Amino acid sequence: MAKLGKVKLWIESEGDSSGVDATSYPVEKGVPYTDHVQENPDEFSLSGSIIGPNFKADKDYLKKEMKKGTIFTYTGRNIAKNVIILSIDGNMDSNISNGSDISIKLQTIRIATTPWVKVKNNGKKKPVNKKPSKSKAVYHRVKKNDTYWDMWKKYGTSISQLRKWNKYPDRRIPIGVKLRVK
Repeated sequence: MAKLGKVKLWIESEGDSSGVDATSYPVEKGVPYTDHVQENPDEFSLSGSIIGPNFKADKDYLKKEMKKGTIFTYTGRNIAKNVIILSIDGNMDSNISNGSDISIKLQTIRIATTPWVKVKNNGKKKPVNKKPSKSKAVYHRVKKNDTYWDMWKKYGTSISQLRKWNKYPDRRIPIGVKLRVK
């Protein structure tokens, strides 16, 4: 007896398949060369019967979950975790009165994870500090050929902010005055 999710199955044979895809580039002489090999997901094939008073409901459940892409664990002679159902084939037989023959194909999948975490909002707003910082202003004594551009490069304060603080036109900054730069 085997189990796929919550459904019990009477499996007579299990098969498994592993493979890769390889690129192939022809050459003039000899064997084609390959530069890439990609692993294919493992596949499992199950053949047996689904038996019991609820066999139709169990089969319908498996079909519904197959269409949704539900991830199962299969336990039989092999154990396969993180598998989805690719196909279900059934056959009603006169030898089985309370069930049917069934063939199922499974495929392993890998679940992608993300480091992103949703932050819960409790509805409360965090207080915002509306008071200006009390950092000391920094001044620069103007030398010949100093410009707002030079001050921006040296201190990192934007040119528009330097203009607001100092009120001197760009081309007429007096030599020897103190400019606020931070």
